[in-house]
Amino acid sequence: MKITDVTVTMWEWNDIPATRYTKTVTSTKSRSTQMGLLKIMTDEGIEGHAFLGSSFQTAVADGPFVIKTVKPTLIGEDPFNREKIWQMNMQRYGNRIFIVSAVDIALWDLAGKAANLPVHKLLGSFRDKIPAYASSAVLESPAHYAEEAVKFKEAGWHAYKIHPPGIAMEDIRICEAVRKAVGDDYRIMLDSTWAYDYPDALRVGVAIQDMGFYWYEDPLANDDLYGYKKLKQTLHIPLMATELPAAGPKWYAPWIMEQATDYLRGDVWIKGGITSCMKTAHVAETFQMNYEVHHGSNSLNNNANLHMIMAMKNTQFFEVLLPHDVQKHAVLNEIEPDDEGYVHVYNEPGLGVHIDYDLIEKNKVAELS
Repeated sequence: MKITDVTVTMWEWNDIPATRYTKTVTSTKSRSTQMGLLKIMTDEGIEGHAFLGSSFQTAVADGPFVIKTVKPTLIGEDPFNREKIWQMNMQRYGNRIFIVSAVDIALWDLAGKAANLPVHKLLGSFRDKIPAYASSAVLESPAHYAEEAVKFKEAGWHAYKIHPPGIAMEDIRICEAVRKAVGDDYRIMLDSTWAYDYPDALRVGVAIQDMGFYWYEDPLANDDLYGYKKLKQTLHIPLMATELPAAGPKWYAPWIMEQATDYLRGDVWIKGGITSCMKTAHVAETFQMNYEVHHGSNSLNNNANLHMIMAMKNTQFFEVLLPHDVQKHAVLNEIEPDDEGYVHVYNEPGLGVHIDYDLIEKNKVAELS
């Protein structure tokens, strides 16, 4: 089998609601973005698919780059040579990791279809379901967080994670309100999204470990290895770092060797695809660390994350980032937790994604080939 063509269909995603997750990842009004549907085609008529872009990051430059720069290197390649292609792409385009990721995801999708197997079976399945947790946006008040947490607890979801405004004392009040609302036995986490300096990170960390929070995520700048190491030596709540930067597996090494985090963090979009994330998950396992998988930034990536999680022993949850209308788009069979708060494996060939081609065609802005 050989790759014979690569195309990207660009479409517009309109009326995305204003949403805030951090001090910097924010929008104050509804907006539009451009997405891309990557197709890798073969001489046997089998295709692999991936999405470019997200509600917060346009693919307007990614689509043309794929066609002009990446496509010529893929034509004629055996699509099953994923490791070779991944290594080549990391070397050439590692500074554009989202494109490396999309090509890798599409090749895994293609391979599953060719083998008539779901991707998780090709990876080596470990489970067929996993607990889901709700992951908030920044909300208006402590009461709003408490109300949302109770709603998901009552719906059977297994945990709730707070994205706070990033102001230490205000964040502590939010955490107190949520803990009081859900009770002492429900799992809650805090993702401070790189908001604090060390003194504030320590203040918040002490407060939430006393409240029995399950983990403490990204309190310091993503490159503050020294600060994380000090924080880990001082606190007993598990720390989670390494979601950023957008980079491949080698970037994790100093965090493990310096013992600066308890868990590693990543997802298929910002860490180089399924191939890359599985490398990191296996390294984490050798150190008896979890590799907790972040939300995938678009609907197809979330499905790729789910297949990957089904083949990992050392991850506990599937993250569902809220609100839904900022995260779910152009996929007909979206991942939905069941009545007991679990998300289940997809067992159709490849990724098993049902792409909403009608929506893409209706909003198409370019066909690149």
